[in-house]
Amino acid sequence: MKEIDEREADRHRRKMENRKAVQDAEVASKTLEKGLLIVNTGPGKGKSTAAFGLALRMLGHGRKVAVVQFIKGAWDTGERVALEAFGERVIWHTMGEGFTWDTQDLKRDVAAAGRAWEKAREMMALPDVGLVILDELNIALRYDYLDLNRVIADLAARREDLHVILTGRNAKPALIEAADMVTEMTLVKHHFKAGVKAQAGIEF
Repeated sequence: MKEIDEREADRHRRKMENRKAVQDAEVASKTLEKGLLIVNTGPGKGKSTAAFGLALRMLGHGRKVAVVQFIKGAWDTGERVALEAFGERVIWHTMGEGFTWDTQDLKRDVAAAGRAWEKAREMMALPDVGLVILDELNIALRYDYLDLNRVIADLAARREDLHVILTGRNAKPALIEAADMVTEMTLVKHHFKAGVKAQAGIEF
């Protein structure tokens, strides 16, 4: 263990006191409270995972969560099993029919996305839901399965205290502009390239 002399400890204390004063002033200056539009995008892994982490946080505060999945089919995922253990506090709708290379049917994919968006609007209208996760909505928008302007207008018209998270690669610039917070997951290294298959508890 590193030995710390009194002069070093004192310098550290004064530095942290100054930093705390700045941080406290910054926090105190933020007075707005509103429902956030959050976009998780980028080529890296973890976009949906981060969204479900916020779902857990919201549930921890006693709020209800709704999930609408746009692309993924009826996978038996760990997050769905875990979150559904919260009973009526989680509403889950898997509306996709699988990835586009699985269905290979444009009309079917467009129709599925349309049904999913109507379900999303229904979930956003529920007065007791604190967070709505629109999983892989960015993918549906990327392939023009939905009208981007309509989606942005519907999101803007939601009630003021509702938080909404959109996930998926290649978020449209107009959606990024409309969002309150955007996080881009960056791919540095992925085990799939080394021949490691999708594993329970990691990918699903």
